[in-house]
Amino acid sequence: MTRARRRNRRLLAACLGAGLIAGALAPAAVAAAAPPEAAHTAKAAAVTNLAVGKPIEASSSIQNYFATNANDNSTSTYWEAGHHPSTLTVKLGADAELSSVVLKLNPDPAWSKRTQTIEVLARKQGEQSFTSIKASADYVFDPAANQNSVGIPVSGRYADVQLKITGNTSGYAGQIAEFQVNGEPAPNPDLSVSGLTWSPDTPSESDAITAKATVRNTGSAAAAATTVDVSLGGTVAGTAQVPALGAGESAPVDVALGKRAQGSYTVSAVVDPLDTVAEQDNDNNSITAEDKLTVGRTPGPDLEVTGISSNPSSPAVGSNVSFSVKVHNRGTSAVSAGSVTRLTVGDKTLNGTAPAIAAGTTATVDLSGTWTATSGGATLTATADATDTVDETNEDNNVFARSIVVGRGAAVPYAEYEAEEGRYEGTLLEADAERTFGHTNFASESSGRKSVRLNSAGQYVEFTSTSAANSIVVRNSIPDAPGGGGQEKTLSLYADGQFVQKVKLSSKHSWLYGNTDQPEGLTNTPGGDARRLFDESHALLANTYPAGTKFRLQRDAGDDAAYYIVDLIDLEQVAPAASKPAECTSITEYGAIPNDGIDDTTALQKAVTADQNGDISCVWIPAGQWRQEQKILTDDPLNRGQFNQVGIRDVTIRGAGMWHSQLYTLTPPHQAGGINHPHEGNFGFDIDDNTKISDIAIFGSGQIRGGDGNAEGGVGINGRLGKGTKISNVWIEHANVGAWVGRDYSNIPELWNPGDGLEFSGMRIRNTYADGINFTNGTRNSTVYNSSFRNTGDDALAVWASKYVKDTSVDIGHDNVFRNNTVQLPWRANGIAVYGGYGNRIENNLISDTMNYPGIMLATDHDPIPFTGQTLIANNGLYRTGGAFWNEDQEFGAITLFAQGPSIPGVTIRDTDIHDSTYDGIQFKTGGGEMPGVKVENVTISKSNNGSGILAMGGARGSATLTNVEISDSRDGDVLIEPGSQFVINGAPAGVSRVGQQLAGL
Repeated sequence: MTRARRRNRRLLAACLGAGLIAGALAPAAVAAAAPPEAAHTAKAAAVTNLAVGKPIEASSSIQNYFATNANDNSTSTYWEAGHHPSTLTVKLGADAELSSVVLKLNPDPAWSKRTQTIEVLARKQGEQSFTSIKASADYVFDPAANQNSVGIPVSGRYADVQLKITGNTSGYAGQIAEFQVNGEPAPNPDLSVSGLTWSPDTPSESDAITAKATVRNTGSAAAAATTVDVSLGGTVAGTAQVPALGAGESAPVDVALGKRAQGSYTVSAVVDPLDTVAEQDNDNNSITAEDKLTVGRTPGPDLEVTGISSNPSSPAVGSNVSFSVKVHNRGTSAVSAGSVTRLTVGDKTLNGTAPAIAAGTTATVDLSGTWTATSGGATLTATADATDTVDETNEDNNVFARSIVVGRGAAVPYAEYEAEEGRYEGTLLEADAERTFGHTNFASESSGRKSVRLNSAGQYVEFTSTSAANSIVVRNSIPDAPGGGGQEKTLSLYADGQFVQKVKLSSKHSWLYGNTDQPEGLTNTPGGDARRLFDESHALLANTYPAGTKFRLQRDAGDDAAYYIVDLIDLEQVAPAASKPAECTSITEYGAIPNDGIDDTTALQKAVTADQNGDISCVWIPAGQWRQEQKILTDDPLNRGQFNQVGIRDVTIRGAGMWHSQLYTLTPPHQAGGINHPHEGNFGFDIDDNTKISDIAIFGSGQIRGGDGNAEGGVGINGRLGKGTKISNVWIEHANVGAWVGRDYSNIPELWNPGDGLEFSGMRIRNTYADGINFTNGTRNSTVYNSSFRNTGDDALAVWASKYVKDTSVDIGHDNVFRNNTVQLPWRANGIAVYGGYGNRIENNLISDTMNYPGIMLATDHDPIPFTGQTLIANNGLYRTGGAFWNEDQEFGAITLFAQGPSIPGVTIRDTDIHDSTYDGIQFKTGGGEMPGVKVENVTISKSNNGSGILAMGGARGSATLTNVEISDSRDGDVLIEPGSQFVINGAPAGVSRVGQQLAGL
């Protein structure tokens, strides 16, 4: 269905749903008369409507007729399901004594009479299953007879109420404008923190600190035992048990916070953080102390590493690299000479002897020996006083880690471990020869095309760390919930045989269903083939574990998913949260409170606006979890268009680190209502010009791209972006797109400002439903560098020289560079793609395990401004890339040139390794244009499993010259030119296949 046809259907659906098209809604005869309760109206409800504004969800929705329309206290909006049967569930938050359910449609006579078949179900708080409390029956909605309002008497004590709708004589699925649940709250507890102090009052760094919280139950029923979390500066620092409390009772609770570094900390506490107690009010569970906890300096020395230097600073592969480490004494007394400073890099350990270091000064320690630089870079981990000879006031701040970029790929700060390469007890999953995709094939979607399945208790994956680590990321798959929507389970983490913690896994953002290869056609509703089977879970650990630690992920008691599939694990030594720069102003000054689960958008927007207006110099997002349910942008006083699409400008936003300062949303964008644009979502930032964002995470709640009502997963960073914009060290996950750069010229022409000189670096983009970063709408002179991408649902990196620009002769996507990036496991489309333009370069990247498309593709589909000038593909490594797509009728090479329409001139492919391709190594694809004068130099192609080293398809036109090209172990020969091809290859490796045409020069 075309976009125009979809739009027409939406207009038709809106008219039909409202009964505005004459004759369209003549109801079918009702098979049985409505029961007596159908005559009840809203006037029969004598007690409080408990459902208004409460969390509500639907099994499906169509267009913008979301579930939230059904309890917004307005009949002018409504929910409409996408199909029969459908469910609509409202969560009251706690048990209530129910008396009736009232269902309404718009009373306007334009809504014709209709009959809906409805069953009412409910469940008590803490229960999983629903029970029918009113059997399925037919209910007549008639503007003339009952004002389109139906009352259904019910009784019993329940917390959640669900409608199951199986019929609607209007010809559509379930429709509800207002879902009222009338009754009285049942006796329930209500927990709050009424006091928060600490001991000692003025601690030093050597003192163990204890927070003292007073927890009170102000409710009308007893509260079961639970926990209380205390946070310092937005990060949970300690947890303690809260005893069971009777109504009106309170209890003092001591929470151990341990020793803390010198500084001033905002102290907050939240009781029942996991929401295990059903309460009358969940919005009063937290408190922030008026005073700050101030930790003073303890007399004595304290060493820390503040920097690592390498010589050369940007080494080539194979270079001998030496290092020096800056060691700072932040203590109050001097340190004698002789302490050992140690650096680990790869499997190399280098040591140096530190000189005497006076209090407050820094020394440079040269390390003995060198490291031979390896492709892809490495993590450098330096430790002051590595042999623990200095009695320091703080022994927990001696380790510092950073990355070094070498050769190909990003210098990621984590070490990656494949599950199948460690020890395991479980089932090894391996992909078939063609790595078939889209048919619930776990191995095809696994890194290295292998993973390990844990089917029963006691099974595990174990591996030994090669560097120090205090965090873990697990790429995994667990089953979807039976009705879709995902579920959460746990897996147990051990270190050297000792239990560490339960790692929480989720399938909420995985599992898309359908046989179509059109992403908008996939659905969240279980049934048939599935894809996007994996997601990732991450945890910051309480301790640092040294190199050589044996980590184990094991199924234990309570780890009760039907199965667990473990693909890979990342271990990282995360630096402590950074301190607020003096020039920045914290979002807490505008009312944001970390970790309380309450939306902080207003405070974040106020801070950004203040920076944009020049009232402050920089926005600081401290360590903590910050809920964001609206995109940050600029108010548009002209109200141009249906949605506000004016971005921020002249703003600097800094965080304490991507592991520490994390923005998140709980509402899927397609269910948010009132977002600034349905494709752009309710989280992240809309940028127009000159904006710097660094050291934060942006976690969306996307679940789909299209499907189920044309829902989309939102965009982390979008807008015109303009000049001077730099985005660094930002983690984006569960978005539709990580960063979409550019807007169509027709979108507010007076604000036209294409990206120019943009810089993205240190990005970590994971588990999207579409692109990672896309440069479009005339973006030029811009770079993505030293960034990693995993499990993107379209091109991980792309330049799209689109025609939706001010001047197609000037606003061309040109001179953009994708350099030293690591791309893994795109579950749809390419690793890196360029569509049109000139001067664009793809250099020094590592790309692996594309599911169905090339690792690198140059193409003229998507109607771009044509290629001109030069396009360079240089020094890349491609492993297990290419695949079959579009009903498995098209087979793509690791590098594919596809001149679908206009030609693709001026291409150079050099200094590249292509290994273990699913089909061809380099493919020149059939299309309407030519690919003249392609240069292929210093390229090695090995093991093309189901194709050729180089393939020119039967409809391909153009030429290529091979220089120093080595090809081996190709199923269909080294170089294959299909019959009918007008493509000429000059020069070739020995042992070429000659099919239908001689190779030029032979």
